[in-house]
Amino acid sequence: MTPQISLYNTLTRTKAPFAPMDANNVRMYVCGPTVYDFAHIGNARPVIVFDVLFRLLRHVYGESHVTYVRNITDVDDKINARALRDFPDLPLNEAIRKVTEKTEDQFLADVKSLGTLQPTHQPRATENITEMQTLISALIEKDHAYNAGGEVLFRTRSMEDYGQLSGRNLEDNLAGARVAVEAHKEDPADFVLWKLSSETEPGWPSPWGRGRPGWHIECSAMSERYLGQTFDIHGGGLDLIFPHHENEIAQSRCAHGTHAMANVWMHNGFLQVEGQKMSKSLGNFVTINELLETGAMGGRAWIGDVLRLAMLMTHYREPIDFTVKRLEEAEAKLRDWQRAARGATLAEGDAPDASVVNELADDLNFHRASVALDFIAKKANREEGNAKHCLAATLRFLGFSLDSLLDSNDGWEAPAHIANAIADRLAALNARDFAKADAIRNELAEQGIALLDYKDEQGQRATKWEVKR
Repeated sequence: MTPQISLYNTLTRTKAPFAPMDANNVRMYVCGPTVYDFAHIGNARPVIVFDVLFRLLRHVYGESHVTYVRNITDVDDKINARALRDFPDLPLNEAIRKVTEKTEDQFLADVKSLGTLQPTHQPRATENITEMQTLISALIEKDHAYNAGGEVLFRTRSMEDYGQLSGRNLEDNLAGARVAVEAHKEDPADFVLWKLSSETEPGWPSPWGRGRPGWHIECSAMSERYLGQTFDIHGGGLDLIFPHHENEIAQSRCAHGTHAMANVWMHNGFLQVEGQKMSKSLGNFVTINELLETGAMGGRAWIGDVLRLAMLMTHYREPIDFTVKRLEEAEAKLRDWQRAARGATLAEGDAPDASVVNELADDLNFHRASVALDFIAKKANREEGNAKHCLAATLRFLGFSLDSLLDSNDGWEAPAHIANAIADRLAALNARDFAKADAIRNELAEQGIALLDYKDEQGQRATKWEVKR
């Protein structure tokens, strides 16, 4: 029986059954990263949360009937300034690409390690400047925006119900813009759509002069391009409700004359680290990559599966305290599930357990889904029926691998050729023959085997292996 998905809608402040506009084309947009620097662990939360929703929607409506867009923000004053400084002889888009390609590639590699699926589309802001300008022109034509000294501003009071998403009174709002605007406003709440660039600043030609877009307009333009003027679900972090999402709604609705930009608005809660707000000044600012590769938390690296489970153990709408203890609890639980599923073989279309899917369908209630998984794991350990196979299929559906935490200490011996290769590589590393060690790693990678280095209880170098997704 197909489960009925119910989702909490920030716009209506209620949980209700989800009814897509078109069941053959369910459409979701999620705000992605600004690729100025490596993504921090807080950035991982919406990536993981909406990946689970993407998987659920694909399961219910069919893989080919769900379109998921997550943008890349590469229009930013810091990025632009660096592009101009480092690559003055290149066209602007090429220079920005040079600046951002490393951090974008790192972000994509990091979130892949977290078990996430590739979105259907990942548009870059710099590749949608024309679409942004078209949207701005429509707002001007409909008297929802005005040109003041070459800068284009959204006329906030032209929208009667502005503020529905955040519930804020217009008089209490401050303008939210990626680029500060100090003058020319008709009203303090008006926000920038297009900002003029000086001769020394990067910019694009436009009907209003050479400049660059404000922050909010990019998501309105890209969501329309890939999903239409109105679509099903818009997601992001709680911090984006105001001003970013509020202003997206204003731009899109006023430009198109529609009743809604998205029918359902979903927001994940804030994240803190070890009981404190994450900040560089407190020394607890940690990137996804640091958690995967270094001892930034707990003095050791953590595999992506553990980070994923630790993030999901708290309901997505609640605040989360990301701690070493939480990571250890997630690792222990995941190892138990993987041990119980050990030895199962899966085919391409094997379905997850219906009880787990039903719990997730209730506004992504992963806690109750994990309780159902524990029950299946107990049955699998007793070799009851097809519980082992069911558990394996469900773990795969949730984005977890089946053996990332299993090694010889778990009684799960690596095949002889892998064990021998690992031993040879450790010997090469200890002999500081890094070229040989890298060659062994690369050879195993070509066979679909990923190696995970760590320190054992005695502090000695050791290696685990897993089958790459």
